[in-house]
Amino acid sequence: MIKVSFKYDHNNDPVGFICTGHAGFAAFGKDIVCAAVSALVINCVNSISRLTSSVFDLESDEKKGHIRCVLGDDPSSDAKLLMKSLELGINAIINDEGSKYVKLVDWS
Repeated sequence: MIKVSFKYDHNNDPVGFICTGHAGFAAFGKDIVCAAVSALVINCVNSISRLTSSVFDLESDEKKGHIRCVLGDDPSSDAKLLMKSLELGINAIINDEGSKYVKLVDWS
């Protein structure tokens, strides 16, 4: 199961996320749920990096299926919008595939 958590600021805007695990929907290389989540997450990080001036802290381990991205102090509204877009996409996958493969969990 993929577990995703979002960190929110005082305005309830997402300013970070952690995504861990593998969906287990299908065999490695054929798992469309894992591919969808990965595409959203990687696109979010790349977009923040290339389209905004916001800085962020990034950790990743592909073998463990782990990525953590947290925006630095005073992130741009564009960076926050990209985080909101990621959150929207993750929720759409959960609604389409159910929480058997992807689950939102509290930030810890």
